[in-house]
Amino acid sequence: MTDHQKEIALRTSQLLLFGFVGLVVLGLWEVDLGGLLVGAGFLGIVVGLAARQTLGSLIAGFVLMFSRPFTIGDWVQVGDEEGIVTDITIFNTRLENFDGEYVIIPNDRVSDRAITNRSQKGLLRIRVDVGIDYTADPECAQQAAIEAISQLSEVVDAPPPQVFPKEFGDSAVVLEMRFWVDHPTPPRKWKAVSAVVSSVKTAFEEEDIKIPFPQRELTGRAETGGFRVHDGAASSDDRADATPEARGND
Repeated sequence: MTDHQKEIALRTSQLLLFGFVGLVVLGLWEVDLGGLLVGAGFLGIVVGLAARQTLGSLIAGFVLMFSRPFTIGDWVQVGDEEGIVTDITIFNTRLENFDGEYVIIPNDRVSDRAITNRSQKGLLRIRVDVGIDYTADPECAQQAAIEAISQLSEVVDAPPPQVFPKEFGDSAVVLEMRFWVDHPTPPRKWKAVSAVVSSVKTAFEEEDIKIPFPQRELTGRAETGGFRVHDGAASSDDRADATPEARGND
């Protein structure tokens, strides 16, 4: 029996025990259960209206316990919150985010938001982009990247790593590197990404594959005379050709 199943059994047995003890006590006191049930019905309506959110969290807590979208220790994202599940109660779920902060989320909010569980499968695919110069051979770069990633211990062999041309960037042809890590946790993901970046950069340097930095090409229109680049100060002829406004700015 897993820890999650033990927790469900414990909470269910507690409710059954409390209910049984309550019925026994009422029977010993010879209380009219019919009238009590009518009064309990009215009381339930009042309490339900006054504590809708609490009851919603309570019901959602039991739904989460039985549906099991995640368990304690899983790396999950609930809406905008992401972290490791540290506790699941019938009222709320507690996460520890990557800054060491504890985030408590009511279960009714958990149940009506998208839940991403990155631990359940036991494998996590990671994507990292890298740009190569337009003069480089994409196939050669793909092969070099795959070989560099495959030799890393932080990355699993199956499924194998993949590298695909993704798009034409402003200054580079962008390749998307895909690889998998097992037993995914945030530290394992960051360690794998760091290892892949370092290994691929080294492989590209050995193969003389350039990773370009952002750059721009400037051209001038023919009717304006184009651009002229000088090594030193402008000559007297160039200054004479300048417009009065340009000379004034000088």
